[in-house]
Amino acid sequence: MKEIIIISLVVLLLMLANASKKASMKTKKTKQYMPHIDCDIKAGKIMDVEFLAKCPAGCQESKYRVYGSDIYASFSSVCSAAIHSGVIDNSGGKILVKKISGQSGYTGSFSNGIRSLSLPRWKESFIITEGKGKKSPSYPSVLEYASPNITTAKTGDRKQKVYQTSTMSTTPEPPATVASESFTTKDPHPTTTSTLISTKSTTATINKPLPPILRPRDIGHVQSATGRGHNQGISRQDPISTLLRPSGLPFGPGHKRFQQTISEKGIQPGQVNPNCKIDLAFLIDGSWSIGKRRFRIQKLFLSEMAQTLQVGSVGPLMGIVQYGDDPSTEFGLKTYSKSKDVQAAIERIQQKGGLSNVGQALSYVNKNFFSDANGNRGGAPNVALVLVDGWPTDKVEVASRLARESGINIFFVTIEGADEHEKPHVVEPNFVDKAVCRTNGFFSMNVPSWFSLRKIVQPLVKRVCDTDRLMCSKTCLNAADIGFIIDGSSSVGTGNFRTVLQFIVNITKEFEISDTDTRIGAVQYTYEQRLEFGFDKHSTKEDVVNAIKRINYWSGGTSTGAAISYASAHLFSKSKPNKRKIMIVITDGRSYDDVRVPATTAHRNGVIAYAIGIAWAAHDELQSIATDPDKEHFFFVDEFDSLYKYVGKIIQNICTEFNSQPRN
Repeated sequence: MKEIIIISLVVLLLMLANASKKASMKTKKTKQYMPHIDCDIKAGKIMDVEFLAKCPAGCQESKYRVYGSDIYASFSSVCSAAIHSGVIDNSGGKILVKKISGQSGYTGSFSNGIRSLSLPRWKESFIITEGKGKKSPSYPSVLEYASPNITTAKTGDRKQKVYQTSTMSTTPEPPATVASESFTTKDPHPTTTSTLISTKSTTATINKPLPPILRPRDIGHVQSATGRGHNQGISRQDPISTLLRPSGLPFGPGHKRFQQTISEKGIQPGQVNPNCKIDLAFLIDGSWSIGKRRFRIQKLFLSEMAQTLQVGSVGPLMGIVQYGDDPSTEFGLKTYSKSKDVQAAIERIQQKGGLSNVGQALSYVNKNFFSDANGNRGGAPNVALVLVDGWPTDKVEVASRLARESGINIFFVTIEGADEHEKPHVVEPNFVDKAVCRTNGFFSMNVPSWFSLRKIVQPLVKRVCDTDRLMCSKTCLNAADIGFIIDGSSSVGTGNFRTVLQFIVNITKEFEISDTDTRIGAVQYTYEQRLEFGFDKHSTKEDVVNAIKRINYWSGGTSTGAAISYASAHLFSKSKPNKRKIMIVITDGRSYDDVRVPATTAHRNGVIAYAIGIAWAAHDELQSIATDPDKEHFFFVDEFDSLYKYVGKIIQNICTEFNSQPRN
C-alpha cells in the first residue's frame, strides 16, 4: 500500500513537471513579435483595428503628411503622427495604434518638429500610445494591408509592375503617373485579369508618396478616373490615354483632333476673335482632392478653351488663378496676348494642393485680379469662370455677392458633384445658385465626369462671349437702351429747348456709354416725329453728348401719343435683347391726341416709361404715360430752369428699379 502511494506521488510530480515545461514553452512561443512599418505607411492602409508596430528613424520629414492633433485622420502617416503626438521621437520606436470612428473635423498644429494639417472631415481616425501593449498580448505579428503591394518583375527586356495582393483599399489613391501605354498582368484571382498603367520610363514607381485626398467623395473620383467595377483599369481606349502624352503636353492625338474640328468650323489657330472682347479669369481647382491625373485633364481643358477663345489684345484676354488653401495668380490678363503663349504657360502650371477654398478665391479675384495695373481694360466685361471638383470647402455666398456687385460675371463649372450620401458633407448647399449672376442655368454647368469636360468647350465659349447676357457686369448705369422723347412744340421756345437738351445731357453723362453698355437714342416731335439718332448711331459718351447738343429745335404742335408710337416702332424695336428699355418723355403741354393706348402698348412691350412734365403739362396724361408706380416715374416742375433738380432722382430711381430685379 505504501509503495502504491509513493508511485502515485512520483507520477503526479512527473505530470506537474511536464505541464510546467509545456507552459514555459508555450509562453516562449507567444512572445510578441513587433512588425516594422515604413514612414510613409498610412493608418488607413492597415486593416487591423488595433496593432503594435515599430517605426524606423527619420519619419520627421515634411513629405510624410499628418492630419489632426491627438486624434488623427487615417490618411495620416502613422509614424509621423506618433512623433507629432510625442509617443516617439525621430529615432523611431514602438507604438500602439488604435482605430476609432471618423471625426467631423481635425485641427492642425505644430508639435515636435512636425506640422500637422487641418481637415474638415474623414471617415476613420486613429490614436497612438506607447508600444507596451496589453498584459496578455494578442496583437497581430503580421499586419494586413488594404492596398496592393507592388513589386517589379522582369519580363523580357522591360520591367513590369505586378500586384502581389488583391485586397480592396478603403482609402484609395490616384496613380502617380498618367497612362501612355498599357499592359496586362496576371491577377491573384486566376479567373480575371487587370490592366495596369505605366509610363515608358523603366524607373517610374507607382507607389511613390502622393498628395493627400481630402474628401470622402474622392473614392468615387478614383473609380471614375480608373473605370468603375472590380478589376477595371485604363487601356489604350481610355479617354485619358487619348488625351495626354507621356510628357504631359496637351498636344497629343486629342489636341490634333480638336484643332481639326476648329479648322472645319472655319477658325484658324492664332486668329483673334474681336467679337469676344472680355477679360476672363479662370479659377482652377488645385486642391489635393482633384488628384494629379484630373489636374492634368483640367489643364488640357484650359488649353482648349484658350485655343477656342482665340486670345488677343483686341479680343478676349485670359488669366488664371489657382486655388487650394490660398489662391494665387498663375498669370494675369496682360501677361500673354496670343493663344499659343497662354497654352505654353498653362502647361507649366504646378498643382498647389490644399483644400478647395472657392470663397477665398473669389474674394482674391475681386480685390486683386481685375485691376487696371493687372491689365483690366475697363470697357471689356469681367468674367470669372470657376472650376470646382465636387464642392467648395468654404462658403461662397458673401464673396460671390461682393464680386457680382463689383461687376464680375461669375460662371461655375462643377465636375462630379455630390451624390445623395455625400450631400450632408457639402459646406454650403446650393452654393452654385448663391454664387452666380442669375439662377436660370446660363451661368452654371455641371459635368458628370472629368472625361466629359472637353464636350463643353464650345458651348462654354459661346456663353462667356455673349456680352449681351453677361448680367453681372450690367449695372443700372450700363445695361439700358434709353430713348428721349423730346417735345419740340412752339410753346417750348428756343431757349427752353436748349435747357431741355442740357437736362438730357446731364442725365446721359451719368451712364456708361458704349455699343455693349448703355446706348442713347432721341426722337423729337411736334405734330410729326423725327428720329434724331438711333441706339446704334453713337458708341461713346462724347459722341452722344455732342449729338444731343446738335439737335435743332423744330417748333409745331403737340402730338405726344403719336410720338410714343413712333418711338416704339423706330427706336425701341431695335433695342438689344436683355437690355432694359427706358423711355423718358419730356413735354410742356397737353397732347392733341390720346396718350393712353400708345403708352399701354409700350408698357406691354417691356418699355419702362418716365414722364417729365413742365409748366402746362397735363398731370393725368403724365400719369398715363408713366410706368406704375406713378410716383417713381412721374415728375413735374413749374419752370424749365428747375429740371436740373430731378437729374439725381431719376438716376436713383432707375438704379433702384434695376437692383430690385430677381436673380433668375
